[in-house]
Amino acid sequence: MLDIISGNRVSELDKAFVKSEGISSWDLMERAAISFCNWFKIGFENENKKIFVFCGPGNNGGDGLAIARLLEMEGFGVTVLIFEDSVNCSQDYQINFKKLPIGVRVLGYRDFDFNQVHGNICIDAIFGVGVNRPLSGKFLETINSLNQCNSEKISIDMPSGVPSDGILVGTAFKADFTCTFQFPKLGLLLPEHADFTGKIEVLDIGIPSSFLESFGQKRHFVQKQDIPHLHRHFNGFSHKGDFGRILLVGGSKGKMGAILLSARAAMRCGSGLVHVQAPTEERLILQIGAPEVMVANDQVIEHLGDFDAVGIGPGWGTDIEPDDFRMILTSFKFPIVVDADGLNLLSRNKNLLEFLPQKSILTPHLKEFERLVGPCQNHIERLQKALDFSSKFGVYLVLKGAFTSISCPDGSQYFNSSGNKYMATAGAGDVLTGMLTSFLGQGYKPLDAAICGVFHHGLAGDLASMDKRKGLIASDIIDSIPRTFLELGID
Repeated sequence: MLDIISGNRVSELDKAFVKSEGISSWDLMERAAISFCNWFKIGFENENKKIFVFCGPGNNGGDGLAIARLLEMEGFGVTVLIFEDSVNCSQDYQINFKKLPIGVRVLGYRDFDFNQVHGNICIDAIFGVGVNRPLSGKFLETINSLNQCNSEKISIDMPSGVPSDGILVGTAFKADFTCTFQFPKLGLLLPEHADFTGKIEVLDIGIPSSFLESFGQKRHFVQKQDIPHLHRHFNGFSHKGDFGRILLVGGSKGKMGAILLSARAAMRCGSGLVHVQAPTEERLILQIGAPEVMVANDQVIEHLGDFDAVGIGPGWGTDIEPDDFRMILTSFKFPIVVDADGLNLLSRNKNLLEFLPQKSILTPHLKEFERLVGPCQNHIERLQKALDFSSKFGVYLVLKGAFTSISCPDGSQYFNSSGNKYMATAGAGDVLTGMLTSFLGQGYKPLDAAICGVFHHGLAGDLASMDKRKGLIASDIIDSIPRTFLELGID
């Protein structure tokens, strides 16, 4: 997993790495430029468009100059736009400026007709992680002009104007793609910046994860390659009992679809036996909608010790007696999953929070979370409150949304890289509840269950969205769960 490094430590990290490798800072910049160009050629080689690279006076501008040189050598038509005389710029900027080939046209930003950008490609290398104040002057003027251009826009490391660790004040470059190097910056993962970051690409420049760890702040970015080793592996003699016996509690009149989705998702994740406790008069829906599910009667609550994992909440309703909920929380001695109406009941009866089994997994969306902890001014405050909540009650808090975060009792946070905007659909959270409960029931450690469940959920949404797009529904996510195991090479 990639450690997410604070922006104010990136320069320190770069200096330490080049010293350890015996290379220069220019060599590291060249690695970044090569990595970007390799990515660029895959997606843009056949577009036959002009490329305009806007280079600020610092090392982000130096990256842009190196990229301009390499792209010109690959046969692209490149124009560089500069804001300062090179003698007033960073040392590595000056080195790359001198290396520009004759074929690269260099213009001052004041001499440029921004209409030339229309229909072409604009690369933003004005500011990187060093921005700590709102844009102003010539930079603000330039970025406002570029944002009005109808072109493909790419930012290097960070969209200029977006702070790496804080919340944007004012405006910033609106990128279609942001190519960030080695690890994502926190600012790229915040919903407040969604209109500026575009699709985020993390490009490798050869800094090993072991080196990043010493600069990390217990924030991690989960990628595809991190998942397989977290999974349990079963042998040919395994039987359905080895794959977990789980209970899902939820459903009410008119809301049986939620718990049905959870049950179907749990089965698709490999649960051996899935039981659902739901109102008697609604059980026919379960037996028709998922004949593999075992429908449990009300007395099953008295025998919670028979189960390996319990998930509570989807479609449950909020007229449940708090004492009944407390009985479940105190009767089951292992971590549980709480979602939807289970979370709403906790919000209305906060005294129940102290009865949550340690290392349980709570899965609120943003509104449910604020019902638990109170209003938040921005996502940075929300992430901190999630950590505080997780530490106070000893639970894992899965804050759902783009780059879903998992806050842990030890103060660490994990950000998920899978998933897409088309998953913002009714029932998607109920699917996640079933998946998390399934992995817990199969004997996964709670953190591993949370990471695997969240990643597979997002990956299933990615696979389903390939041909569904806006038509994606929660059932499509469930149907794609088996393909996630194939994608990850998990048997």
